[in-house]
Amino acid sequence: MTSAYPRSRSRRPRAVSGLLLTLLICVVAGCSWPRDTSGSLDAAAGGTLRVGVSVNPPFTTDEKGDIGGSDATLIRGYARSIGAVVRWQVGPESVLADEMRNGGLDVIIGGLTSKSPWTDKMALTRPYRTVTARDGRSVKMVMGAPLGENALLVSLEKYLAGHGAQ
Repeated sequence: MTSAYPRSRSRRPRAVSGLLLTLLICVVAGCSWPRDTSGSLDAAAGGTLRVGVSVNPPFTTDEKGDIGGSDATLIRGYARSIGAVVRWQVGPESVLADEMRNGGLDVIIGGLTSKSPWTDKMALTRPYRTVTARDGRSVKMVMGAPLGENALLVSLEKYLAGHGAQ
């Protein structure tokens, strides 16, 4: 038996899909991702990049004990890439990790590895270099950035990916 009335298709799924797509476009267009919770990258770019240095020759100090070496060179290059000058703060990892957690540092260098015990106080970059430790083990080198400062972390990781010795 055929009905005199044509079967009506519901337009509701199409309308809901269109509305969701429009909402998604508006949200994505209006947002900047990734974001820093405290604006570290915005503060450093064109200003000062605050870098904690744990002494670890030849990565962070030269033969005289001055700040130098491959990691310091990487950080100087990164700072130039964001238009920043570097302000160094030398200290042991534990003190630097606390300083970062308290908002006083933007990056920590100094022989941090992917197995760093400071992950409750800082985010770690992806490994940018693998070195051989004195005992012959391969060690993946990382740098530290403040927790929640994702734009800074991503910016630093992009720089390291193009300039690190991986």
